[in-house]
Amino acid sequence: MIVGAGIGGLFTALRLHAVNIGCVLYERGERIRELGVGINALPFAVRELDAVGLLDGLDEIGVRTGELVYTHRLGQEIMRRPCGMAAGFAHPQISVHRGRLQGLLHRAVVERLGADAVRTGHRLTGFEQDADAVTAWFADGSHARADVLVGADGIHSVTRSTLFPEEGPPRWSGMMTWRGATDLPAFGTGRTMVIAGGNTAKLVVYPIAAGAEPGTRLTNWAMGIATGRPGDPPPDEQDWTRPADPAALAAHVKRFTCEMFDHAAMIESTRDRFEFPMCDRDPLPYWTRGRVTLLGDAAHPMYPMGSNGAGQAILDAVNLSAHLAAHTDPAQALLAYQRDRLPATTEIVLRNRLGGPEQVIEEVERRAPDGFDRIEDVITPAELEAVVASYTQVSGGDRDRADRPTTGHTHA
Repeated sequence: MIVGAGIGGLFTALRLHAVNIGCVLYERGERIRELGVGINALPFAVRELDAVGLLDGLDEIGVRTGELVYTHRLGQEIMRRPCGMAAGFAHPQISVHRGRLQGLLHRAVVERLGADAVRTGHRLTGFEQDADAVTAWFADGSHARADVLVGADGIHSVTRSTLFPEEGPPRWSGMMTWRGATDLPAFGTGRTMVIAGGNTAKLVVYPIAAGAEPGTRLTNWAMGIATGRPGDPPPDEQDWTRPADPAALAAHVKRFTCEMFDHAAMIESTRDRFEFPMCDRDPLPYWTRGRVTLLGDAAHPMYPMGSNGAGQAILDAVNLSAHLAAHTDPAQALLAYQRDRLPATTEIVLRNRLGGPEQVIEEVERRAPDGFDRIEDVITPAELEAVVASYTQVSGGDRDRADRPTTGHTHA
């Protein structure tokens, strides 16, 4: 059984189905709602989505990101890099609305596993296990029994809190984040992602779908501002559907200068704007106890740096399904999965606290806080490339390069 029908849980179901392992998902919500704003699927994640037959569907709902531009908070360009196949990968990088991706995965699960494979209105309250199986208990008084329980129930995971009841709330980065999506005239190549600003004030903008009018794109934006200190208690509940305070949002817009688009008008024209404190959790010593394990944000919630949140959940699912198919003892399969994935994701969680690949912007702004005329006078191309390449290697972002062999599953 899989607890949680988000991106990680749904993709895990598809991977298990592909290796002939039956599963049922239990989702606390009364229905699967296509909520959220933009996320990125890097080539290594798109490769795995393609492996289960979803690339065409992804292309229908998303945008193949062609380039990434890092800029100073005041607008000067720092670095421009090709993305996806233009950068030598065998698969594209695809930017997409989170809810539409979840909907694509949900439809695929129902089509392949049957309508009863996703059971909504089931909020996990606890579980117990014996030598043969796991029994899960739900708030409506029902229970279910299975060989394995996979907790894919997010940063507020009940599965995780049952394994670690003393852990406490998530850890706040000190950054408050505002997000939204709105139609905007296409900028750059029409497939350009812009990241402006460093660790104290950052704006991320990229298209995630075709717009309602010709020449426009549904464009995702996220603005993060340091309003506290790392490790402070989170100021509010970590609910990414919480409506934004317009006054708080407007107060920070003028901190940025953008040359490719009118960011102030973009934010002002967005109907649904959300706010939440950017949080993660400290890495765990283990994910697995007997026949129970964790996956995705339940296992390794991380700051949204380097487009890694959904991608690492997808790699979890690939690795877990491979080990469950290869082992006759489920408990041994879960331990093997943990040995592969826990160290890799721990390093990403900790790297993201330093700023991820966007650390290049932080370094430039440290050296030139008031902007610059020539980037070469501030930092060398080799220094810039070294920061990005180091993070890419840690996160596994170079797995899908066309000049590297690919396998049916990934051990990270």
